[in-house]
Formats: sequence, C-alpha cells, structure tokens
Amino acid sequence: MSQLSDLVDPAAISLQNPAATWRDAITAAGALLESTGAVDAAYTAAMIRSVEEHGPYIVIAPGFALAHARPDASVHRTAMSVLRPQAPIVFGHESNDPVTLVVALAAADPSAHQQALAALAGILADPARRAALDDAATPEQVLAVLGEERPETAAASTPAASSTPTAPSAPVATTGTVDPDEPTVPSKNLLLTVCGNGLGTSLFLKNTAETVLGTWGWGSLLSVEATDTISAKGRAKEADAILTSGAIAQTLGEVGVPVEVIENFTSTAEVDAALRRLYAV
Repeated sequence: MSQLSDLVDPAAISLQNPAATWRDAITAAGALLESTGAVDAAYTAAMIRSVEEHGPYIVIAPGFALAHARPDASVHRTAMSVLRPQAPIVFGHESNDPVTLVVALAAADPSAHQQALAALAGILADPARRAALDDAATPEQVLAVLGEERPETAAASTPAASSTPTAPSAPVATTGTVDPDEPTVPSKNLLLTVCGNGLGTSLFLKNTAETVLGTWGWGSLLSVEATDTISAKGRAKEADAILTSGAIAQTLGEVGVPVEVIENFTSTAEVDAALRRLYAV
C-alpha cells in the first residue's frame, strides 16, 4: 500500500455521511480522526476556525475540500480521514462548490505528509481515479483507490495547444500578470504557494506548479515553496509571484508582487496558464 493509504485508518472513512453543512462536514471528519486517536477535539475546532478566518480556501478542486489546521499538541500522529456526504454541501466557494468529498488532514509536523498529499493530488487530477473515489461503496474500496500506484501516463500534462517553453539560462518575470508584452525583470527564482496554514492546500498547489515547471524543463531554475499567509506577507518581495486561492488572495491584500488566483489546485492547465502569464512565455 502507498504512504497515502497507510495514513487512512478504515475506521476514519465515512461514506453517505449525514453532514449537511460545511461545519457538520468538518466536525464529522475531525471526529473520525479523534475516534482513531490521531487527534484531540481541539484539532477539529482548529480546522473549523481556519475556515472561519480565511473563508472556503480549503475547497481546492471541483467538489473537493481538504480540511486541516496547524500542527500542535492536539495532533498525536499524521493521519487522514475521508468523508463523503449523502448530498453535496455548499462551502461558499465561487467555482468549486458543491463539495462531494472531504478529506481531513492532521499533520504531526510540517513535512511528514508531503508525499501523501502529492499522491492525493495525483488521484484528484485523474478523472478515472476521482470517479472511483466517488463511487466506492466500502472503506476497503476507498483504500484500494488510495493505495494504487499512479501510472506514468496519469501525470497531467500541459495544454496541447500550448508549446513547451525552452528553458532559459535565467528566467525573467513580467511586471504584471496579464500583458506578455509588458517589461520584464530578472527572476528571483522563487514562487510562493500560499494557504492559511502553509501545510495543506499550499502543498497541493506547490506539487502542481512543480509538475508544470518539470514539464517545461524549468524545474532546476525555479524553486516553489509552500507557506502560510503571515509568512507570505513578509516574504512576498523575495519571490517572483504568489499562487493562491481567491479567499487567501483577499486576506493577503497588496503584497508588492503579482498574485495569481488558482481555482483548481490540481489543474496543470490552469497553473500552466498562470505561469505563462507571469513569465511571458
């Protein structure tokens, strides 16, 4: 089984859950983690507060929400729960509502879960595997999908209509985010992906951005770092740009560098388009 499926206890999977609101869903997903001893009730409360403070930024792909909070003493081990509601739930996201699948993540430290999140991003970006999650009738079937090795052909590609940029010796960034004819400036060789806590949705977006840059052959030229809103405000001018959700972009406000809003954090096509705007390619 993959590292991802190893993090999900069968007892932490609830299908056809009666949750009717986003609070219900996060409460129930947190209770699943609590029931397996992975977290205390304080962690569930923290996941809810995160949405209260930052909005529905955890809805990172159509129909999918990743509930999470910062690592603290209420987390006893890194784990995930999976909740599928009986009926779709409105979280308040403009483009990705309603939510049909909720994963709650508890991370014992900021790095313990990165490979698992990368694997989960791969599943969500693969229509067949996402459909298999939506159709799974038992916890065992969910674990089977999570435990599958990702086929080489499953890696999402950049849009067929766009040519792959030739890797330059030193990238340059545009001074804006729309007009590729605007003046360019030397790249700082850094992109920031940002979420409320810096360890959940931002890692999803980091993985997708790195996939696109790898496809371009730019993987060795640009670093992508996942961070939280507080750190991003302080570090923004160290980077070429910030990639984040609409809700987090509003929280950040003006930071002195371009902020690209990404709706679907698993979409290489959307991230590809954003990076082409930023680097005028």
